Amino acid sequence: MKIIISPAKKMNANEDFIPWENLPACLGQAEEIHQYLLGLTFEEQKTLWKCNDEIASLNHQRLKEMSLTKGLVPALLSYEGLQYQYMAPQVFSNQQWEYVNKHLVILSGLYGALRPTDGITPYRLEMQSKFSKPMGSFKDLYKYWGDSIYKELTKDSNVILNLASKEYSKAIEKYLAPSDVMVTCTFGTLVEGKFKVKATEAKMARGEMVRYLATHQVGELDGVKGFDSMNYTYSTALSTEKEFVFLRG
Repeated sequence: MKIIISPAKKMNANEDFIPWENLPACLGQAEEIHQYLLGLTFEEQKTLWKCNDEIASLNHQRLKEMSLTKGLVPALLSYEGLQYQYMAPQVFSNQQWEYVNKHLVILSGLYGALRPTDGITPYRLEMQSKFSKPMGSFKDLYKYWGDSIYKELTKDSNVILNLASKEYSKAIEKYLAPSDVMVTCTFGTLVEGKFKVKATEAKMARGEMVRYLATHQVGELDGVKGFDSMNYTYSTALSTEKEFVFLRG
């Protein structure tokens, strides 16, 4: 079983944690994207990133100084969004690290598919970004990556637990074969009898889910249903073969 998650916009370059182990599998493509971004003007970069001047300036400088092979940090420790805060990989045991290294894959607009201990550097690039200038014949990252991420993800397993946002799971969904099994986890509450998903709570729950799976060493989809953190429980009534629904409260 492979577990896919999204990256986060906020990143760090703290090298005080565990060392990185490998370079990303799709490093060649990442370097191509890096060179393309370097060729854009500041205003073109800012438009691509959809951010204010302060954030654009920070990432413009990062691009100019960026090395994809030096000064790296393990991917799972590089992101600082809510999902990663609730996952808390900084305090993983050795057994939990072994689990995520075997099962977890982070989908990235710049790097494609990342293993937890792949060495990366801070960047800003969302998968849904559209190029103002084509990168060769490609107008966006979905077209650029094509089936590369899917192929990397399914090298040794065709069972996928989807904890990623739609923006990132979209990068592999169109390439799924009939023999592939992908189950999406959805976290929400019932409000006046209707199922509602709150984005902030869903991000927290995804992080908690990774922690739960690593703690309990869950290797098969049925074991996912036991998730009970943050007062969530699996809903048999709302779930299907392709979607596991967890209700809170």
